[in-house]
Amino acid sequence: MPVIADRAQQARVRNALEPEWEARFEPKSYGFRPGRGCHDAIEAIYQVVKGKDPKRQWILDADLKAAFDHIDHGFVLDQIGSFPARGMVRGWLKAGVIDEGHFTPTEEGAPQGGVISPLLLNIVLHGMETAAGVRYRKRQGGRTETAYDCPVLVRYADDLTVFCHSRQHAEQVKQRLAEWLKPRGLVLSEDKTRIVHVNQGCDFLGFNVRRYRNKLPLIKPSPEAVRRVRKRLRTEMLALRGGNAASVLKKLTPIVRGWSAFYRTQVSSEIFSDLDDYMWKLLYKWAKHAHPKKPRRWIIDHYFGRFNKSRNNRWVFGDLTTGAYLPKFAWTKIVRHTMVIGTASPDDPNLIHYWINRRRKQPPPPLGALVLGLLKIQKCRCVLCGEMLLHADRQPQSAHEWEQWLRTTRMAIRKQHITTGNGEPDNQRLVHASCQRRMIGRANQHS
Repeated sequence: MPVIADRAQQARVRNALEPEWEARFEPKSYGFRPGRGCHDAIEAIYQVVKGKDPKRQWILDADLKAAFDHIDHGFVLDQIGSFPARGMVRGWLKAGVIDEGHFTPTEEGAPQGGVISPLLLNIVLHGMETAAGVRYRKRQGGRTETAYDCPVLVRYADDLTVFCHSRQHAEQVKQRLAEWLKPRGLVLSEDKTRIVHVNQGCDFLGFNVRRYRNKLPLIKPSPEAVRRVRKRLRTEMLALRGGNAASVLKKLTPIVRGWSAFYRTQVSSEIFSDLDDYMWKLLYKWAKHAHPKKPRRWIIDHYFGRFNKSRNNRWVFGDLTTGAYLPKFAWTKIVRHTMVIGTASPDDPNLIHYWINRRRKQPPPPLGALVLGLLKIQKCRCVLCGEMLLHADRQPQSAHEWEQWLRTTRMAIRKQHITTGNGEPDNQRLVHASCQRRMIGRANQHS
């Protein structure tokens, strides 16, 4: 694992190398790229399968076997050519591993956990669309679309799906990709690679893509993702036995909000409602275990009620002492994601206004109404110093990342790294606590 000094150096090299390759990368590559994410990949898939009779109904659902561990060093160095920091990249690739005092040279693969490793993987896999036979054609207005007789390849890092016209077509694409990957030191994982019809469906990035009743394509949270979150909730509730309502809220709120925030871009309402029913059963069992001698009515009145005044829901779990409550999955509004266009990159100076508008139209983060309103008014900036209040290079790309983001944001507000002023109507604003302290200090000096 790279140490902090190596991480800083790798970040510098990545920042120098990335813009050059962002200008070359293919349109439907979405993993570990600035301004792009898994929701763009899912929306790209929907554009292929939508409609009653899509032209590409066979899916090559593929995965690369241990991609980061088997990248060919020579191929990487050939690709970056005469890049000024080529020697540093070579040093990181050849650094070796020390385990229990024994040194083992690294003949292949990229540094585990390295800041630059995802970019190197994208460089190695650049050209995969061309290898699969994808071609683009210009349309009126300067837009591009995939040629009619070509497959459509959507890739997120080492996960990819290829939409083909027939099963035979998918087999041919699989063979071409296997040959193309060999000089790069990579192979398709036979255990995870399969060819399926769109009516059968496949899982990709935690979502299930499937056409129902031969006409209606829907993208939902995958059954495996639902099983994972159910298991997580069940495990947490068992661990919380012996705790109070406040500890339950502290632990579960980021999980509920994070999971629903990640899956709110697709057809998730029914699954959200099912999870709420499951969550209620877990909460009631927890309360029953905490008060084994109390009657059912007492338990319900003590832990469930209309804690959320904006919703007429009697079955909200909350804390009578503080009035805090656990949000429900179904309260999350479904918000469609707008896919990034073509090869657009934040590094392109001609697209500054496009990226400004795109960030402005993104769905709001799952925070409280007061904080959200102030963030919107202030454009996410501190009114005293003008710097960003909530730092994030990109939107969270998984339910776990959303959960971590929520925990970090809540801690920043609780520890008063971010504050809302003195609570008066004319002083309701979000500022860095350090900026507020400096302002108060200067005011005291002048007085």
